[in-house]
Amino acid sequence: MLNSLSDRLSEVLKKIKGWGSLTEKNIRDGLREIKLALLEADVNYKVVKEFIDGATKEAMGEKVIKSLTPAQQFTKVVHDYLVKILGEKAHDMNIKTGGISNIMLVGLQGSGKTTTAVKLAKFVLENFNKKPLLVAADIYRPAAIKQLVSLAGKNGFEVFKEDGKKPEQITGDAYKYAKDHGYGAIIVDTAGRLELDEDMMEELKRIKKVLKPDEILLVADAATGQAAVSVAEGFNRELGITGIILSRMDSDARGGAALSMSYITGKYIKFIGTGEKIEDFEKFYPDRIADRILNMGDVVSLVEKVQKEYDIEKAKKLEKKIKKDNFDLNDFLDQIKQLKKMGPLENILEMIPGMPKKLNLKVDERDLKRTEAIINSMTPEERAHYKIINGSRRKRIALGSGTTVFEVNRLLNNFQQMKKMMKKFSKNKGRMSGDMFSSLMGRN
Repeated sequence: MLNSLSDRLSEVLKKIKGWGSLTEKNIRDGLREIKLALLEADVNYKVVKEFIDGATKEAMGEKVIKSLTPAQQFTKVVHDYLVKILGEKAHDMNIKTGGISNIMLVGLQGSGKTTTAVKLAKFVLENFNKKPLLVAADIYRPAAIKQLVSLAGKNGFEVFKEDGKKPEQITGDAYKYAKDHGYGAIIVDTAGRLELDEDMMEELKRIKKVLKPDEILLVADAATGQAAVSVAEGFNRELGITGIILSRMDSDARGGAALSMSYITGKYIKFIGTGEKIEDFEKFYPDRIADRILNMGDVVSLVEKVQKEYDIEKAKKLEKKIKKDNFDLNDFLDQIKQLKKMGPLENILEMIPGMPKKLNLKVDERDLKRTEAIINSMTPEERAHYKIINGSRRKRIALGSGTTVFEVNRLLNNFQQMKKMMKKFSKNKGRMSGDMFSSLMGRN
């Protein structure tokens, strides 16, 4: 997440930690580097100016310079001002306790509205216990309707669509349908354009008039450059948006412009999309995102994700098996499945405070699928006792899984090394050193 900005700011703060004391000169030098990092990350220049002016005034104060831990105080100043430009605090959706909640998604073409609509439907159902109805109001791109129907169907949601009608008519009919069939929320996927234009805005205004939305959420691609801010201002000026959803926050793009949207428009970022899967969708917490950008981790979000996706009872049983050195390939397969539910592994690792960037871990989903296929091609006895897998068995497993003997050998070798590492970890009473972790993750 915003790796280039995170790397630069981490470097600056690491350098400051090495200073024995803070002076006006080195504070200004440090803030100058932070200013360059923010500008290079495409953070809006007005936002950068506010950030640097405020941070300079705060950092020059006696509280920082005369502190027993000046470097820590300086880091806190940077962190606090970063939180400020991100929106200061998390904001909930405006969802009615009774009746139908109407949500309208707007944005440019290609911003990720359709996928976000299904992600939001899942969030509304799980967090507000309201059955959502998705509305296909993008009548200009048949592919968009097909994508919405496909994604929604895979996740158990219904899509309301009509042929030969205008978007505002479809929206009005969808509301009547939702009312008659016991739906608690409507999520309208509107049409986008390659850029802001008058026809699009007029259409969105007509939909707004019919729907009377509780939320008008702008979906913006986090990888968009400086144009992202003017887009947000345009939608807010014409429609009065109530919040922002940043899609593709997992991209390697600079993304600073997207983070400027809240400060410039005065509208809060409410959610972020962190991957392609429907589960890769998070509520936006400015303080937690600031922690992650400054490489301080995000333990709270990590714990919440584990509690939501991970089976605690299975984890307890697994701990006992590891201590007794009974961890087998069935357990390994189960761990892969549970990790996949939690989202991209690199996203999880960046939530761990101080996780070394040098790992640069990228996990290819295809590798995980191959690993699952190999283990699934084994007999129950082979999974429980991997040492019995001889040459002929390896050939059979490779043939059954559509892989090669080399890939089967590599998996078994990696598994053997992991068992050794786990045994060492268990003897170390749960304390894993950086070298141990790097070695373990590098092999698996």
